[in-house]
Amino acid sequence: MKIIIGILVFSIIIIIHELGHFILAKKNNILVKEFCIGFGPTIVGFTKGETKYSIKLLPLGGACMMLGEDDEDGEFDNDPRSFGAQSVAARISVVLAGPVFNLILAFLLSLIVMGTVGYDAPIVKTLTENGPAQAAGIKPGDEILTINGGAVTLFREIDNASVFIRGNEIDVTYKRDGEVLSTHIVGNVLEGSNQVDYGFGRGVGRVKTDFWGTIKYSFNEVRFWIDTTVKSLWTLITGRASFNDMQGPVGIVKAIGNTYDRSKRDGIFYVFINMVNIAILLTANLGIMNLIPIPALDGGRFVFLVIEGIRRKRFNPKIETAINMVSFVALLGLMVVIMFNDIRKIIFP
Repeated sequence: MKIIIGILVFSIIIIIHELGHFILAKKNNILVKEFCIGFGPTIVGFTKGETKYSIKLLPLGGACMMLGEDDEDGEFDNDPRSFGAQSVAARISVVLAGPVFNLILAFLLSLIVMGTVGYDAPIVKTLTENGPAQAAGIKPGDEILTINGGAVTLFREIDNASVFIRGNEIDVTYKRDGEVLSTHIVGNVLEGSNQVDYGFGRGVGRVKTDFWGTIKYSFNEVRFWIDTTVKSLWTLITGRASFNDMQGPVGIVKAIGNTYDRSKRDGIFYVFINMVNIAILLTANLGIMNLIPIPALDGGRFVFLVIEGIRRKRFNPKIETAINMVSFVALLGLMVVIMFNDIRKIIFP
């Protein structure tokens, strides 16, 4: 059951991403040859109008295949319904629609969470006894406003400081009884890791808010996951995180399943909320990851289109296709390696 739920959540997020490409392609009168979920052989499919809709064997992705999308020979350049025949602006809208739809989905799902259980307020409930935060004057009930000048709107941003901020010292502003105060905290570096313990303990938990507050904190939730995704990528690039910390589709499905197992004892409502929370994380993550300017990803295609717009001349289709193909094969190889690493961690935890 939990595997099915994991695959279902992951598949819905992929569908929304590809639906973004699909809707903007249709809006720009581009012929969509096939809209599919998954990769590999087709399990089931049907054709409606000019488009084939199908479900593939491996539910690990999806595609919106457009006429002339990778047309290295210029075969479809004169076809008014091909991808390459459209204006640069039209093609950019199609390329960016997938990530944008993911971020829109993240916001809509955040509205559900904020509207039902509220946001995790950055208000301290407990502190580590004799820990750094307590030694710096922080007390239970204090509302954390900024860390190193960056606004704090969710308690998880306080937790993230221990992972993403370099060094072990932070400047904190906080509010106590209406008065804004500031302090400097020197944290303890955790042995064997790059993480720092600042001794903040736990927050007060979820706090419900009004209509406008729900909208505000829904934006904050999406911003939090965008920020976390970007910073996580940077830790990988700089070597502060290892390859073993990465998760692929198999690991994601397992994580969703484990969350389902832990939540079901609390009732269907908490299962639903936790699944929505995971979906927010995943769809925001997918949206940002696809905007990375790597060929074969939406971000890479966007870069080619920007270059074309500046040059007022299309990039050589053969070279662009070759670059995208090499990048796609490399990404596919990386996905396979990550997938086997996920399986290894399941078998040998």
